[in-house]
Amino acid sequence: MEVINMRSDTQTLPTDSMRDAMRNTALGDSSYDEDPAVNRLEEMAAKALGKEEAMLVISGTMGNLISMMVHTEPGDEVIIDPESHIFYYESGGLANIAGLMPMPVPSHKGILNPDDVSRSIREPSKNYPVPRLLCLENTHNRSGGRVVPLDVHKKLCRIAKEHGLSVHLDGARIFNAAIASGVPVSAFAEDVDSVMFCLSKGLSCPLGSLIVGSREFIESAKRYKKRLGGGMRQAGIIAACGIVAMEEMVDRLKEDHKNARLFAEGIDEIEGLEVDLESVETNMVYIEHSKSGRSTEDAVLLLKEAGVLVSGRPPHQIRVVINRHHDRKVMEEALKRIRGAFER
Repeated sequence: MEVINMRSDTQTLPTDSMRDAMRNTALGDSSYDEDPAVNRLEEMAAKALGKEEAMLVISGTMGNLISMMVHTEPGDEVIIDPESHIFYYESGGLANIAGLMPMPVPSHKGILNPDDVSRSIREPSKNYPVPRLLCLENTHNRSGGRVVPLDVHKKLCRIAKEHGLSVHLDGARIFNAAIASGVPVSAFAEDVDSVMFCLSKGLSCPLGSLIVGSREFIESAKRYKKRLGGGMRQAGIIAACGIVAMEEMVDRLKEDHKNARLFAEGIDEIEGLEVDLESVETNMVYIEHSKSGRSTEDAVLLLKEAGVLVSGRPPHQIRVVINRHHDRKVMEEALKRIRGAFER
């Protein structure tokens, strides 16, 4: 039985075009800014996001950490959603490496309330850390891949600027947000000071992320990248895939969104499982399993035994992320296996 891997869009494998590009690309030393593929990819990323410059990094976590360090000094305060990836999944890097103090502001279904953000920014006092940065996330992972609407996004940025804060956008899946919103990706980048986006998720590259911002921002970011051990040599191997991704993989994300919706509707018909269909806006499906009487650990194991890999979201959800490997035939087989497993 062939395993169907639906854990994450990080499970995507490079396309044939990417493999060819890796094999054939010219290489140079990226640490000397002499790798032509890296230089081209960074130019493409900056242009797509409407920023002056971009920098290739090994991962989204590194990109987020570097960005926060550029915008702040140790001891500063970062306003952040406690359900965000930076706060929840990045091993405390904002505190134990960047030395920053988080000011948690909970979101509602992945969307921060601008009034809550405004109230969280305290007046200067010797008793408080200095608020320097607002971190946003779009799409929002732990809310099920939901999109923060552009008008709300812009209002959040405006509030930050009114209080003298910089804004960093964790846009790991920002192209999904743009496709779902029907706007250019640059619309979400326009009012922020930096953006990180991943190549290794729905864009199907084996690794790599980019951060974009002003020329001054990227110049500072290069120093932190080196400090964190992120310097690379013949990084054109990575960048070659990224170039293909930017050229060929962005528009097709709408297929993942459509397939995720169809998959969610199929899951919602299985006894013991439920999906909040309103939340399925991009390529993620969060499945409520509490009526099945199983723990999340048991549900994940049950599906693994049926040949379907998913992620657990305790205490009562599992997550499926649709990607380019999940065509209609694969989804029908996955639904068949999931239905059979829970009915048994």
